[in-house]
Amino acid sequence: MRHADGPMVADFWFDPACPYTWITSRWLLEVAKVRPVEVRWHVMSLSVLNEGRDDDPEGDPEGYLWVPVRVCAAVRKAYGQEALGRFYTALWSADGEQRDWIGDLRAALAAAGLPEGLAEAGLSTEYDDLVRESHAEGIGLIGEHVGTPVVAVTGGGGERVVFFGPVVSVLPRGEQAGRLWDGTLLVAGTPGFHELKGRPHQEPEPA
Repeated sequence: MRHADGPMVADFWFDPACPYTWITSRWLLEVAKVRPVEVRWHVMSLSVLNEGRDDDPEGDPEGYLWVPVRVCAAVRKAYGQEALGRFYTALWSADGEQRDWIGDLRAALAAAGLPEGLAEAGLSTEYDDLVRESHAEGIGLIGEHVGTPVVAVTGGGGERVVFFGPVVSVLPRGEQAGRLWDGTLLVAGTPGFHELKGRPHQEPEPA
């Protein structure tokens, strides 16, 4: 997939509580500054992904991770994917400071110009079906062997490249972000490609 193919759409499925996913999302916004890319926002859920497992890889026995993703689904349903993107941004940066974890749901909704009452969706099962449907759409493109995020890139000619990640600990900016984008599309778009890994993970730096 080359830039000459025209504008590209990057559909981005994310669990809002994952700090590595947050960095990947900021990378995509950096990419959009230097490449012809439009980002569209969708929810997925680590809670859904890990259902039925004997272990608890997220260390979430109380099910807290359901709360922010339910609110995201409520925002997406009522106000659309652009509002979801605003809310996601505010959830990690509503007070203007760099975070290493999500902030207050009501404050983030207000900062995104959305009704604070949507926070109540986090403690309800009303939006669970929407979470599951969106999750199934994203994970269905690549398989349950991956986690969050999933990115599906559609080029101007309609061709599609799907990948998990990339997982980075430090946010690439500017042309560095663009080069990572170019390389990711090249690798993920190679017929028969399955997996590429780098160094052992580091703790994510606030983006």
